[in-house]
Amino acid sequence: MDKVMSNKKIIALYVLPALLLILTIIYTPIVLTGYYGLMEWDGVSAMSFIGLENYATLMKDGAFWSSVYHSFLFALLSTVSLAVYMLISLILAGSIKGAGLLRKIYLIPMLLSSVAIAQLWLKIYHPTNGMLNAFLSSIGVENTPAWLSDTKLVLGALFVPILWQYAGFYILIYYAALKNIPASLVEAARIDGANPWQIALKIKLPLISEVIKVTIVLAVVGSLKYFDLIYVMTDGGPNGASEVMASYMYHKAFRGFDFGYGSAIGFFLLIICMLATWGIRKLTASDDTIQYS
Repeated sequence: MDKVMSNKKIIALYVLPALLLILTIIYTPIVLTGYYGLMEWDGVSAMSFIGLENYATLMKDGAFWSSVYHSFLFALLSTVSLAVYMLISLILAGSIKGAGLLRKIYLIPMLLSSVAIAQLWLKIYHPTNGMLNAFLSSIGVENTPAWLSDTKLVLGALFVPILWQYAGFYILIYYAALKNIPASLVEAARIDGANPWQIALKIKLPLISEVIKVTIVLAVVGSLKYFDLIYVMTDGGPNGASEVMASYMYHKAFRGFDFGYGSAIGFFLLIICMLATWGIRKLTASDDTIQYS
């Protein structure tokens, strides 16, 4: 086996299929998106090279920058929500009664597609027959909100199902990381007189800091790319109040038949996600690595 693995030609032969798959599925579409962004193209007729004109138009497009603001707002809210997921994970990892059942309940949204979740919450938010407004009416609220039709409420209304949808995913990650901490460390802290909050803040969170960094990147980048639930629930409305970068790209490319401009938006979104990832890594970088065995 050592002889085989020391042969560079054999190693290259093993790596080649995966490398070709990655190039075909990931890098080729990225290059083509950047290329199409330099073109004027309706998706049917011949392409016309216009250089950076699409990107220049992008810089002056107020509707696009509004969608950027909405995407970053979702990213900020998603990052803050990680604290809620962490708190729930700390409670579940504390061996409370019914923790196993609660974990299964939190994982239920992960089993549903985004379209199914969107349809469920559309029913909940329905202005006349929805569960939420029915509850508000039962406690005396006369003018119940039109959650998805009010420009001031729609972003908050959309974030609630997003928060619910990804709760199980992040709770599972944090729970697994917390359970991997040696019980001897926690027990030693208890013997020294540390209370549960001190154990959580001084021992558990520092030990899973690398996991937390990864989840921050996942939350931010995932929010910047978010599309499906918003598309089904509001389609970017009302009047663009819930438009995000991905939905704006879709509208320009597939409804406005401006694939060149849509590709420019997609490539710009890729750059923003890369910069966001780099920025988070820089902000959370630390020379101290905590190890335990």
